[in-house]
Amino acid sequence: MTDAHRSSRLLWLLFIALGFMWGSSYFFIKIGVEAGLPPLTLVASRLFFGFLVLVTVVAIAREPLPRSPRQYGHLLVMSVVNIVLPFFLITWGEQSIDSALAAILNATVPLFVIVIAPLFLPDEHVTLNRVVGLAVGFAGVLVLFAPDLGVLEGNNLLGWLALIGSSVSYALGNVYAKRNVTGLRPMIPALFQVTFALAISAVLALVIERPIGRVPVTRDSLFAVVWLGVLGSGFAYLLYFRILRDWGATRTSLVAYLLPVFGIALGVLLNEPVTPNRILGTLLIIGGVALVNSRYGKRRLFGAAATTPTGASAAPPTGARPERG
Repeated sequence: MTDAHRSSRLLWLLFIALGFMWGSSYFFIKIGVEAGLPPLTLVASRLFFGFLVLVTVVAIAREPLPRSPRQYGHLLVMSVVNIVLPFFLITWGEQSIDSALAAILNATVPLFVIVIAPLFLPDEHVTLNRVVGLAVGFAGVLVLFAPDLGVLEGNNLLGWLALIGSSVSYALGNVYAKRNVTGLRPMIPALFQVTFALAISAVLALVIERPIGRVPVTRDSLFAVVWLGVLGSGFAYLLYFRILRDWGATRTSLVAYLLPVFGIALGVLLNEPVTPNRILGTLLIIGGVALVNSRYGKRRLFGAAATTPTGASAAPPTGARPERG
């Protein structure tokens, strides 16, 4: 076996490992929620462990820090839109929504990016493949939604809305990053967004949920936050940037398609159902995302000549913050 073949095989193994780390996040969020962790407390706890990993890596690598106050301001905004808000919405939503369903719904992020991006980015345009992809993707959401139409009420409905809201928030973060977070080495936005998000979520948790002395620390809850922080918010970054270096943003973003697969598979361990609607809905959403990012059908419908799609797959926003639920 040649060195090139070994390198290629290693990258594919890292790619699958990355998909598992991010795809398993929804599973471990559910475990943390069921173990009694309040949403903001869970978010702050996982970010603490993620921060420890990232600050260690950045210190060892001696990455240069941002010099402009404006850059720190943009990273602060990103920490809210791209971490605090979606993390909270996903965690809160999973109090009443299955982890597998959360993973599937979070795969809609690129669809919302395609809706939002043309409003703020002059080089993003409405093209035929994007319109068709949006239609197919949101048809998948409706297929998922259909079995619950007769029983959606109270927390169940709010859980659905929270998960959709998290996807919208990630999409906004992607667009904001493409417009404002540029010229930084990738690990720096990752570190400072997690740092700001940790500070914000910790303060909110202490003020609103008051977890100290009131939230029991169990083996399940501790394992969940350590997994989410060290792997999902820490080492997953390292894998992402390692793959990104050799594969580029477009190919690396294909990890998006693994997240619902791992989410559904791990949900079985929690006795969550694998229904025909979920399988069909997942396939439609993934198909819609694939169409949105397709090279074909880029004939513009409005605006100037079409450009490459934003590429905000259910994997992290490209060039901003590789982070997911």
